[in-house]
Amino acid sequence: MISVYADFVSLIRDNIQTYGDDRSFTFISEEPGRKYKENVLGFAELDRKARALACRLEARGLRDRAVLLLYPEGLEFITAFFGCLYARVIAVPAPLPDLDAGRFGRTRRIIEDADITLILTDTAHRATLDAWLRAAGLRNRVHCLDTQAGKDADPGDWTPPDFGPETLAFLQYTSGSTSDPKGVMVCHGNLLCNGEEIKRRIEGSPDTVGVGWVPHYHDMGLVGQFLQPLYLGCRYVFTSPITFIKRPVLWLELITQHRGTITVAPNFGYELALRRVTDRQLDGLDLSSLTVVKNGAEPVRAATLEALSERFGPVGFRPEMWMPCYGMAETTLLVTGAPIGGGPVVRDFDAEALTKDVAVPRNGPRGTRRLVSSGRPVTLDVRIVDPETRAERPAGGVGEIWVRGGSVAQGYWRSPEESRAIFGARTTAEEGPYLRTGDLGFIAGGELFVTGRIKDLIIVNGRNIHAHDIEEAARAAHPAALIGAAFAIDGAIDADVGADVGSDVGTGAGRGLDGGREHVVIVQEISTRAATGTPLDELASLIKARVARAFELPAVSVVLAARGTVRRTTSGKMQRRLTREAFLTGEITALADDLEPGVSELRRAHA
Repeated sequence: MISVYADFVSLIRDNIQTYGDDRSFTFISEEPGRKYKENVLGFAELDRKARALACRLEARGLRDRAVLLLYPEGLEFITAFFGCLYARVIAVPAPLPDLDAGRFGRTRRIIEDADITLILTDTAHRATLDAWLRAAGLRNRVHCLDTQAGKDADPGDWTPPDFGPETLAFLQYTSGSTSDPKGVMVCHGNLLCNGEEIKRRIEGSPDTVGVGWVPHYHDMGLVGQFLQPLYLGCRYVFTSPITFIKRPVLWLELITQHRGTITVAPNFGYELALRRVTDRQLDGLDLSSLTVVKNGAEPVRAATLEALSERFGPVGFRPEMWMPCYGMAETTLLVTGAPIGGGPVVRDFDAEALTKDVAVPRNGPRGTRRLVSSGRPVTLDVRIVDPETRAERPAGGVGEIWVRGGSVAQGYWRSPEESRAIFGARTTAEEGPYLRTGDLGFIAGGELFVTGRIKDLIIVNGRNIHAHDIEEAARAAHPAALIGAAFAIDGAIDADVGADVGSDVGTGAGRGLDGGREHVVIVQEISTRAATGTPLDELASLIKARVARAFELPAVSVVLAARGTVRRTTSGKMQRRLTREAFLTGEITALADDLEPGVSELRRAHA
């Protein structure tokens, strides 16, 4: 995809010149007494602030150096990010750490990996971060700059640095399912290419109005909510994830009030709206202005799409608004998406055939797996490849999803060997280089269906079963079942002294508890209110029986736990490995369980 621009800054500054403060970002903050305040940052004002901050960064000699951005949700982050972009400083957005050691530990690993010497933050968090840096022994080499304080430089003193398509724009640290974050190197050319991909898929224009709440450190939030509006020259209205979670109907109220045409969220956001928006709150809502409702970043559930369409149909929601999509930080953001106006493509496939890596369409509820298509690529080259042989799979064959094109990032920061392996893959026909996504899927009728992650495969009697499928079956067993995490354990391996309890799921298939049986554990969060009338030990046994029967599993253990037990990343993605480790080391408090013989002994050996 060829752009008339060589860099992202030139493109957005042309849009700023065209629209000025007629286009803006609007942040909805929560005030005392459950009141909301609109905070507006026009594009021209953003440009002035970004140029002033760029001068301050330039004076510190930070060109082509990485700078960490630690901000709460809001407009100050946007100014800081574009100040870095204007100064040719490599922005590193990250979650603002809490006071717990785990979050600060991740921040410290980013500081070490990216060789950070400066943190940009706001006035409210400067003192806390300074104190942590002193306590961590980092204060002598890492400093904080409060971008809300101090004398601003003259924006007129800014001189645009030399930019090109290969100029690094920012590092997107992936949260992933392990404790070691990796910095994806996103360049200006990537932003231009993916910006055009998104524009074409959503048919975006300066008249587009976006509404959202996804955090700015997530690729969906950063690229979709803050970079794409400047690419299109359109308005965007957003609030913080915490404000949304506290009162989900606010999201729908903002769409109604601002006549939003596009919104985007992971599947769990739509489910939260389904659960928490009351019938009374529907009064006054009007969602008919929407043309695109993107659903991505985690598995898209057909039941969610159908339930939300039905529930919010009376207030203007239409099924054809749905746009399931697929993407990741390593491709800047978007890889595939459903064509606008077509709605979701939902198909049933033979469940047993899928365990043998073949997608066979099948009608009827029994013995089928229902999948939602993630749409089609715009211009990117998407292939399905056998991850072991690297041979391209035929249509309908399940394999690893490989991607090639201008949206694919340059690699992982200071990890040349891993970058070559992941970003430089070639097929047996020597086609490439491709990005190995680590995701499994197949293409049917031109549609991409994502079936799971390679590392989350659970291998039972030579059959490949996806953890997500087990979790879906467990969830469907009873209305009290919420999110759950499924993983494999292997007594013969895990009981060894010094075993890695965080190793990849499924690698010990073939040996296990009780004479070598493969063993699956489900940590299932439940709503105790919804379970009223069903004893919890019976509920655990019910889920166990349903899952064992559905997948012909010889050994299943179920642990019922409270909300928040399943480990998640800062962006809300499930961390099965860390949940597995927490289970084995006794960190999970069970409300009830139904365990196979030997599991308790295995846990005691790891505790």
